[in-house]
Order: sequence, then structure tokens, then C-alpha cells
Amino acid sequence: MRHARSSYRPVLAATVALAVAGGGVLTTALAAHAAAGCRAVYQVTSQWPGGFGATVDVTNLGDPLTGWRLTWSFGAGQTVGQLWNGVITQTGSQVTVTNAGWNGGLGSGGTASVGFTGAWTGANPAPSDFALNGVPCTGNTPSTPPAGALDQVGTVGRVRAAGNAVQYTWPGTYFEGRFRGTGVGLVLNDANNDYVVQVDGVTVATLVTPGQQTYWVRNLAAGDHTVRLAKRTESPYAAGEFGGLVADTGGAILAKATPRARQMEFIGDSWTAGYGDMSTTRDCTGNGGVTRNSNADVTFGALTAQGLNADYQINAWSGLGMVRNYNGGGTDNFRTYYDTDLQAVYNSQTWPVPSTWRPQVVVIGLGINDFSTALNAGERWTTIDQLAADYRTAYAAFLDKLRARYGSDTFIVLTYPDLSYQTTAFADSVQQLVAARTSAGDTRVSALYYDNNALGLDLLGCDWHPSQHDHRILADTLTQHLAGLPLTW
Repeated sequence: MRHARSSYRPVLAATVALAVAGGGVLTTALAAHAAAGCRAVYQVTSQWPGGFGATVDVTNLGDPLTGWRLTWSFGAGQTVGQLWNGVITQTGSQVTVTNAGWNGGLGSGGTASVGFTGAWTGANPAPSDFALNGVPCTGNTPSTPPAGALDQVGTVGRVRAAGNAVQYTWPGTYFEGRFRGTGVGLVLNDANNDYVVQVDGVTVATLVTPGQQTYWVRNLAAGDHTVRLAKRTESPYAAGEFGGLVADTGGAILAKATPRARQMEFIGDSWTAGYGDMSTTRDCTGNGGVTRNSNADVTFGALTAQGLNADYQINAWSGLGMVRNYNGGGTDNFRTYYDTDLQAVYNSQTWPVPSTWRPQVVVIGLGINDFSTALNAGERWTTIDQLAADYRTAYAAFLDKLRARYGSDTFIVLTYPDLSYQTTAFADSVQQLVAARTSAGDTRVSALYYDNNALGLDLLGCDWHPSQHDHRILADTLTQHLAGLPLTW
């Protein structure tokens, strides 16, 4: 609700991750040492028309080396320009990098890293034939890369493929997979968001802006396990990236589970996104700020869906409204971005709604930002009645869009909390919208009023937002409302 917005849209670098590993017998080595194999992680860290930046991290899985030579070949005519942390030669597509004078020692399990800039035309695929001192990095080791994140994990979130990885921005996006063994790695590249990691339904880690890494969960009991990664925070101007799962030694990634039959979509603002919901004090300046205290995975939407064993999307953006944003800020509104895959990222596109996404329930919570603050001089509405009229017109059109997308069988719930301290226009408008739809024969649109006082909401989240305590109450209230509808799922 109280959420500053910026018109700055940073350029998000396209990133491709490839991890390869191998085993074998070394026949030639720079320092006459044997080596059992190697692992190489290749990352395109930035890309622009005609050029790119990349890094390669190579790990020695054999005996210690006192000198090393890393080779690979490009498959689309790419060329290397400047390189650091090594000495490079390139002949045609073949690239050879030898150690610099100061980093030739590479112990067993040690890693050497090189970075470079390059040029490309047409395409920029990742190499796949890395070798260390002549030993191919192509075997089956703990860091064998995913063939593709979506081949391993299930998600109904709005994601976009980026090489083997997927990118996303909407809060609460989650991925679920299965593995056998005592550990699993999660491949991440995200300097903006926080995540929760769960194994077999138990939270095992909270990752704060993990950056580019493979996060490992180890020392589990041997057997089959489930793993879940969920994005806690909002990032409408920068995409997170998930590269899939990596099996630990002796383990394996299993086929992903069948998608759930039940589907739910939650559309809204800061209440829906989980703005500051982990906090127990309204002033979050001294306890980590709003972002560190936000967790979309424990919002009323997530709790409701999980309690009903439903897959779900949380499509929410703090501070935005149906026609008017918080305190009249900005010119865009929620409807500007609802159809996008990566929200306001520079290369965001219209999300191609898959045929597999047909939620039986859509819950909408838009209007707090429209009505919670007084109109300011210079806004296009001079009275609340004018604002309310525009709000109802836009909302009706939005409902028509959802009907066209999901069909007449979907149940749509319009939620609204108590704003009577400011105006009754919000409540009146929602009730009028439901009445109009019902009189027109659309009986699967209903309204749910959250009476803050009657429900016992403490609003102890950041900036007077719902707390964890409140979200549990809201989830129970919504679940009871749904139980009164003729759902047949």
C-alpha cells in the first residue's frame, strides 16, 4: 500500500548457465600429474547486440596440478576478445586458455576462474566440450547440469526460458521437484530476491539475495525427497533466474510430480504480495526493511492454496491500483502490467497463457491503493465519485478479460478490507460490481469483505500491513468463503 515506485528500469543481462563434469584417465598433463576429471561452469553474465561477457569456473576433480590448460570450442562462430586470469589463444572455433603465472596451482577440488568478453552474430550457444589438460569434462558427477530447469521441476508461475534456466519476477513464484539421495543443489542467479527452500515440506533455508551459486542441501536421509524453491520478495524491475536441480554424489533427479488438479490465481497489491508480512512492528527501518520482512510464501493466497492442495499464481504489485496508485503516484496502474511475463523488466512481453493454466478460482484484491488516500491537486479526478465511476468501469472490463481468458466456469472473488475511515466508495463499488454481474447472469462472481476489527487483524506488518497472524486469519476467512461456493473441483 505504501510503496515507492520508480520509473528507472535497469537493463537485465541475459544469462545462460551450463555446468559440466567428467571423469576419465589423464594421458597428458602439463605437470605430469594424473587427474580423474573436471567440472566446468560456463556463465554468460551479460549480452548485447554483437557482444557478450562470460566466465568459466573449472574445478579439478583429480590429483593436484601445478599447471593447467582449459579448452573448449564455440559452435556459432563466437570469438574471444579480452580475457583475464589466464592466457588465451583461439584458432577458428577452438579456444585454449592456460594458467597465468600466479594461478597455475590447482589442488584436488580446487577451482580456477577466468572471465572474458566476446563477440557473436546470429546466436550465442554455450560450449559443451570443455576439457582440462586433455580430460573431457563430460561425465556423471555431483554437478552434472540440468538439461533444462522445466524438465526437472514443476511450476505454474509466469516464467520465461533463458537457455537451460528460467526467469521470473512475480512474487511467490515457486518450483517443485523430486530427487533421490542425500542431497540436492539448486542453481540460482539472483542478486535481488530472497527465497525459501523446503525439503519434504520442511523449511531448511532462507536465501537472502543468493547471487550466482548452486545452493546445496546435504546430509539428508537416503531415499526419495521433494524440494521446493519459492520466491519471497517482489522484483518488478529485475528478473530472478533458476537453473534447475543438481543431484548429489550417488543421487539422481527424479521425474517431476504430476501438476495438481486444482488451480488458483491471486491478483492484487501489497496485501496479496506479502509486503512486510514477516515483521512484528509497523516501522521496519530498524529490523531489516520491507524487503527482508516480506514473504509471499506465507500470504493468505499461498496459505489458502496450499491448504486446498492447489497450484497457484500470485500476480501482485505493491502500491498499484485498478486505476489509481497509492497517493496518486505514477501514470501506470496494475492493469498496465497484468498481462506481462516479467512485469516492468526492459524486455518484458505478453505472457502466453498456456492451455494448462485454467484456474477454477481467481481472487482479486485491487482498490486499497485507489481509495486509501485523499485525492491530490492535479489528479484527473476531482471527486471520489468520479474516481469510483472510473474504478467500476475499469474493474468491469478487467472481469470481462478474465472471463474471456478462463471461461464462465471460473469462480471470481472480489475482496475488500475496511476503508470506512477514509471512504465507503471502495466497498460500495465492489458490491455494485457483483450485483451488476449477477443481474447479467454471471453468478460465479462474489464479494468477500474483510472486517479488520471483527476478524482481529493487528496490521503489525511493515507500514500497517497484514502480519503473519493476519494472513492466517485472512486465509481461514477466504477458505470459509470458498467452502460456501458450489465448487466441484
